[in-house]
Amino acid sequence: MSDLTLTNITKSFGKVEVLRGIDLTIRSGEFVSLLGASGCGKTTLLRIVAGLEGVSSGKVEIGGSDVTDLPPEKRDIAMMFQSYALLPHMSVSDNVRFPLRMRRVGNREEQDAKVKAALETVQLTHLADRAPRQLSGGQQQRVALARAIVSNPKVLLLDEPLSNLDARLREEMQVELIEIHRRIGLTTLFVTHDQDEALSLSDRVVLMNAGEIEQEASPREIYDAPATAYASSFLGAANLVPARIEGNVARLADGQTLPVSAGSPDGKATLALRQENVDFLDEGGLTATVITRVYLGSRHRYILDLAGQKISVLAPASVMLEPGAQARIGIAPDRVRILPA
Repeated sequence: MSDLTLTNITKSFGKVEVLRGIDLTIRSGEFVSLLGASGCGKTTLLRIVAGLEGVSSGKVEIGGSDVTDLPPEKRDIAMMFQSYALLPHMSVSDNVRFPLRMRRVGNREEQDAKVKAALETVQLTHLADRAPRQLSGGQQQRVALARAIVSNPKVLLLDEPLSNLDARLREEMQVELIEIHRRIGLTTLFVTHDQDEALSLSDRVVLMNAGEIEQEASPREIYDAPATAYASSFLGAANLVPARIEGNVARLADGQTLPVSAGSPDGKATLALRQENVDFLDEGGLTATVITRVYLGSRHRYILDLAGQKISVLAPASVMLEPGAQARIGIAPDRVRILPA
């Protein structure tokens, strides 16, 4: 295992700067997710680590060695792609063996042992002789993972590997990845646009925005204490409501007030209200107008007009309000995140 260090990484395509001064260190054995919207630079950064893209400036180090100018095959990394990229004319075992053959690692007997261990890790030894076309999407994904880990690389790179799976298989593979990482402990850099994947899989989440790191923290910290309005809205779809802090209350644009925790300076601010933390009340609280109700099975998502702002609120399916109705809502003061205006 090895650590990965990125120092002042910049990348431009022509006049378009897609990465700006990225500094990031991933500790040995750590699972780190690069999270962000399409176009934020996360995949470009992963490709730079892999050696598939060069840097405009900066340095890439693996295990303390500068690999910035080395080709991918000299970096002792493995990469698992979104498309799996299995070789259709080869069996499962030969697909997994492929990187060992390319790197001339060990003799046939040693390769057999490594292939068997990798397939055992992903629970596919019984399918070793199958062709990729005979496998389900989830099984193909596991073969691709076995191929990535068979050579015990210094760094494992995962480029949205779960995005082609249906919802049930995606949840199963999230659990699988957690358990595999716990067993083998490879230093792992994972790219995703899915916040649930990032929060469930990672030791640390690195949220990217427009070529820069917006915030990096543990999953719990980045969700419970987002540092910026962007982090608040991207993680957990927090509602952002402009207000003015006056002592222990926040005054909204229409004059309604909401209790907040003490300690925030008076003046203009933005309130970040998580949709799951807002409650419907029988009386008191704030008045909002129901715009839309979305059925989600065990819950409803309500879109409300609060002081001229659209906000989203999750409620049990037993709460039934029609569009146009007036609703009373409240949120505990310690659940209101106050951000700079």
